[in-house]
Amino acid sequence: MKEVRYFYVPDGLNQQELPEEEAQHAMRVLRLQAGDEIVLIDGVGNFHDAVITSTDKRHCHYQIKATHLQQKAWQGHLHLAMAPTKNIDRTEWFAEKATEIGFDELTFLRCQFSLRTLVKMDRIEKILVSAMKQSRKAEKPVLNELVSFKQFIESVSSINRYKDLKNKFICHCYDEPSLGEKKLLRDVLVQGEDALVLVGPEGDFSVEEVRLAEAAGFQSVSLGAARLRTETAALLAVVMMNQKNSE
Repeated sequence: MKEVRYFYVPDGLNQQELPEEEAQHAMRVLRLQAGDEIVLIDGVGNFHDAVITSTDKRHCHYQIKATHLQQKAWQGHLHLAMAPTKNIDRTEWFAEKATEIGFDELTFLRCQFSLRTLVKMDRIEKILVSAMKQSRKAEKPVLNELVSFKQFIESVSSINRYKDLKNKFICHCYDEPSLGEKKLLRDVLVQGEDALVLVGPEGDFSVEEVRLAEAAGFQSVSLGAARLRTETAALLAVVMMNQKNSE
């Protein structure tokens, strides 16, 4: 008996064939044929049981047999905004692992001390899709374009989802009293509520950026005593958000 394979098909309920890249993988790599059962992931919370009806060199047609709404393993909307690392491989590693663990949205920030100001979004998108399929998640994290730190803070203040959100946090390494007391992120997250966490570049956020965030309602927090690489800090933040909202 063949293992049932999963494919990403946005709006799969209203389509009749796999997207080209997924079709090529199904036919050339997995050698799937008419009659084989597959599962379609639409990226917005549904699994569709389907059967392949026909294939040719470029097309793989299917028929949906049943649809199953999947419940997330965590509550709320978990959003991580981070400065991409100088070595893009580390950012890609984070995107993959965070998706496997579970979160809802990823934004890249261009900060004062950023060492990278360009990210190939199509590459990150493919990594998110691959990790979603690998971990059998029904929802694909929303991926936002790289934006300046200031623009992001200003946009958050104008988005209804975040206007009254209490779970807005900025992780940094400063111990200046003027920036307020820093508690551990895991101790201040509120179970079942949306959360937005900011993680800075290798050189950390600037003091000015921290103050700008605090003025916009963000709370300064710590991820622990150890100094972490950007991608490690970002992944730890996702783990903390996920665990708190899965309790």
